[in-house]
Amino acid sequence: MPKLDRYLLSEFAQSTFATLTVLLIVSVGGAFTDVLSNIARGRVPAGMMLSQLGLVLLTWLPLILPLALMLGLMLAVGRLYRDSEMPVIASIGVGPRRMLKPVLLLVLPVALVVALCSLWLGPWSERMSQQLIAEANRNLIVAGLEPGSFTEIPGGGGVVFVGSMSNDGSRFSRVFVYRQSGDRIDITTSNDGEVTLGEDGQRYLVLNDGFEVEGPLDVGVEGKLDYRLMRYESNEVLMQADARRFDENDPEVMPTSALLGDPRPEANAQLHARLAPPLLTLAFALMAIPLARSTPRQARYGRMLMGFLGYLIGVNLMLMGEGWLETGRLAPALGLWWLVLPLLALGGWLYLSDGRLGRAKKVAA
Repeated sequence: MPKLDRYLLSEFAQSTFATLTVLLIVSVGGAFTDVLSNIARGRVPAGMMLSQLGLVLLTWLPLILPLALMLGLMLAVGRLYRDSEMPVIASIGVGPRRMLKPVLLLVLPVALVVALCSLWLGPWSERMSQQLIAEANRNLIVAGLEPGSFTEIPGGGGVVFVGSMSNDGSRFSRVFVYRQSGDRIDITTSNDGEVTLGEDGQRYLVLNDGFEVEGPLDVGVEGKLDYRLMRYESNEVLMQADARRFDENDPEVMPTSALLGDPRPEANAQLHARLAPPLLTLAFALMAIPLARSTPRQARYGRMLMGFLGYLIGVNLMLMGEGWLETGRLAPALGLWWLVLPLLALGGWLYLSDGRLGRAKKVAA
């Protein structure tokens, strides 16, 4: 019955695509807020907002796609029941098992995309994000400083004036730095300098051959004339207070193949956290069909809420299990199989037994 398969596949795909579009719009708002928060705290240069937004969305896809698939299938199947199409399909001998083909034609490609994002694109985007930030922290142009103008220090707390800088933005000359902390001010001048990253991951302006004046903000108050003038050969000015240093040995940014031979608990937890999303995608997709079963006049959004809550519980257990693996509360060999395999078994059982639950037994005469 290829026409019926095409019809069901079209209904499932359209509902899933519409649901994914809505979830992506909502996710873009959340990712945008997250990136803006990092920019305000000085963690990310303002000029990298769009690139960081795209990379953050890539890391979120393994969590967004399974939910979009489950809700899309529930919406499509619920509409078929509401419009009495499912009874008509069942009357010609097409039951849940016969519908498995169009369901898998949609579910398997989506699961493959989730696996691609979870195993490769997600770690790659996280690694690329941290590398871009680390490189940008050495570049004053990307950080938003322009020659001949006053610019607020990333993270707040003062302003910087740069007379001129090199083409790559790493060296500069004729610098004026104004910083304020409480009721004290600090003014630093320098003939030249450069941008460096400390071992703690913080970004510093290394100033050479200049002066520094430190004293009270309010000069009108009696007794507050304790200014100090210092001349220095080299001085480091902190540009941001909360930067994350790129570490290529961090399990979050390591390729999945490199995690296989890593004995650290953090690496084992990260490996299982990447393997779980595609399997959970298949489990929740199989659950969506029986959960969407309803009568023509029955409200379908209550069952969708049940499916959504089940997804939230499953994802939260996955995140909690990852934390337990990192801290050693779970055996490394156990991984997240204690969560994934039961959900797969439950999804398969619900799908195969759909339409036969609660059937009255025949009573012998």
